[in-house]
Amino acid sequence: MQELSVDLLVGTTVGQRYLVLSKVARGGMSTVYLATDLRLDRNVALKVLHPHLATDNSFLDRLGREAKAAARLSHPHVVGMFDTGNDGPLAYLVMEYIPGHTLRDVLNERGALPPRLALAYLDAVVEGLGAAHAAGLVHRDVKPENVLIADDGRIKVGDFGLARAVTTTTNTGMLIGTVGYLSPELVDGAKADARSDIYSIGIMLFELLTGHQPFRGELPVRVAMQHLTTPVPAPSTELPGLSEDLDELVRCCTEKDPEARPADGFALLEDLRHIRVTLSDAELDFRAPSGRAADGGTEVAHLATDPIHTQAQQTEVIGNSLRPENSAQQTRMMARAQHTTALPAGIFPAARQAYSGQLSPPEEPVPVLRPSRREAKREARNAENARIKAAEHPLQTLRRGRPRRRALIWLIVVLVLALLGGGAGWFFGIGPGALSAIPNVQDKTVAQAQALLQEQGFGSISKDIHDETVQQGLVVTSDPGPGTQRRRFLPVTLLVSMGPVLYRVPALAGGTLEAAKTALHNAKLALGSVTEEYDEEKADGVVLSQSPAPDTQQRGATQVNLVVSKGPMPIPVPNVVGEDKDAARKALTDLGLVPQLAPDTVFDKEVPAGSVVSQDPAGGTLSRGSAVTLTMSKGPKLVTVPSFIGKQVDKAVQELRQLGFQVKVNNILGGFFGTVRDQNPVNKDVAEGSVISLTVV
Repeated sequence: MQELSVDLLVGTTVGQRYLVLSKVARGGMSTVYLATDLRLDRNVALKVLHPHLATDNSFLDRLGREAKAAARLSHPHVVGMFDTGNDGPLAYLVMEYIPGHTLRDVLNERGALPPRLALAYLDAVVEGLGAAHAAGLVHRDVKPENVLIADDGRIKVGDFGLARAVTTTTNTGMLIGTVGYLSPELVDGAKADARSDIYSIGIMLFELLTGHQPFRGELPVRVAMQHLTTPVPAPSTELPGLSEDLDELVRCCTEKDPEARPADGFALLEDLRHIRVTLSDAELDFRAPSGRAADGGTEVAHLATDPIHTQAQQTEVIGNSLRPENSAQQTRMMARAQHTTALPAGIFPAARQAYSGQLSPPEEPVPVLRPSRREAKREARNAENARIKAAEHPLQTLRRGRPRRRALIWLIVVLVLALLGGGAGWFFGIGPGALSAIPNVQDKTVAQAQALLQEQGFGSISKDIHDETVQQGLVVTSDPGPGTQRRRFLPVTLLVSMGPVLYRVPALAGGTLEAAKTALHNAKLALGSVTEEYDEEKADGVVLSQSPAPDTQQRGATQVNLVVSKGPMPIPVPNVVGEDKDAARKALTDLGLVPQLAPDTVFDKEVPAGSVVSQDPAGGTLSRGSAVTLTMSKGPKLVTVPSFIGKQVDKAVQELRQLGFQVKVNNILGGFFGTVRDQNPVNKDVAEGSVISLTVV
């Protein structure tokens, strides 16, 4: 495929499978299109990576591994990953298409949300993250833009694996993320895990409750440093009267030390749902006092229109060098801050001192959380953690009991555990729960494919799909695909070909050629050869016949050949002047023309009576059935020849010629006197143009 601008992708087919319908959005790493999967006949989101990433082979390898990991994750609150591939210079991901909007759109439209709605959104997001964390996936770029809200109300988290693939592959010193939501360990160059996503969730909760992010700065590096050094303020400092439980939830999610945060999404989900059921309706539906709400609304509106703030909060961080002494590079970076800004991972351990002189402290002191209930909850959490750790290594038994009975009980427990362990080992080792690779069943019959799957211990179900290349009745592929490791007790779906999608050929005869072209386009067929023929009944440009015949079923883009009328065949008009009437009529009739006689006949000294003197038209072409008018001759006109005997020859010749005769003069003795001695004929009616002989002496 030729290298195309992204707009030119619309209307093309990527990977011989995905028909691009429209452009949806453009981000820092890719452009997203709405496309149709021609094989499975469903809409998908096609994410085409920008060229600088699509040409990095090491990145593509990493992205493929991350995409496979994401594809194994199936959860109602996680956007499904379907496919990944290359088409010439294009590298793309294929994901579930979610028609709707993002959580960022909700914030832009409504501003701060009441706690009930904010917690409801977060519940779905955290549940999806919990499933991802359990599968070993870390998102690394949790933000409102990556929370998709379908038109039917479903909430899903998208873009798993892409940020990690870029971070890991492109440069070991580079980090990817949205600076307003970066965890301190990501800024500090440490390894990210599930707790990094928890930090981003805490920032999101603050933003949902207050309408803006907690940290602000003229440059992204300033915002990042606040993540590293400044505690996230309690939302109640801006919303007096907000429940302390929500302050505590934000605080525990945004602890600088990852060890102090919930371990993963499921751990946070438990706390979040506990708060949702323990808060009163008044606390869940809390709104700030009217005066305060007006101030907050003004601040949110100001932030939304402040380009520096928006840039600082929304800039994606990507790069591999930024040092204080390189002022020219800093100038270029600041000029590009609206798009991407360089910020190397681990910059703060190495350059804290250098940056401390450049970054001025916040204009307002960071509010301190109120003690009391929050401190009590923190102390209770720490005490509970200490109790759990102490319980792992008890110093003495709780009671003495009977040694033999305890020994017997322990023996039974050990045997039961051994049996359970052995059973679990068998189940997950060689039994139905064991992992096995799905065999390649493409182009096999359903029976052959089922036999191959049974050899590996898999059951199967079948699903019919259309396919342009695989013969009807054979397996196109399996879901999951060949080579995928899967537990044997989980069924494998066989996608069985129904053959190509067929389209009905429309009836085109009798219509115009232009109408036929439109009908073929609408029927997803193509115009083939166009042959022109004369037709005595159909006008020029009318379709006479087609092949294939109408109402037959054909593959898409099949060519339909047409025969189109050129109108009636033209007939050259023959010249029948001088022919007798019967011969002239036959000549015209044999050609398909209609002879007609003019009502009047005319004298003609050259054309005998009963023959054609003239015709109309005299030449050119006519169509079959056209008339030719014939004018018939009455022969030459009869004129009485007067006598010129005894008159001078010159006068006799002149008058005879005026009468339409030809004159022949015979001189005797040289015609000395010039007198007509004799004339033949004389005083008779003869045909005009006849020869009159004069004898002259």
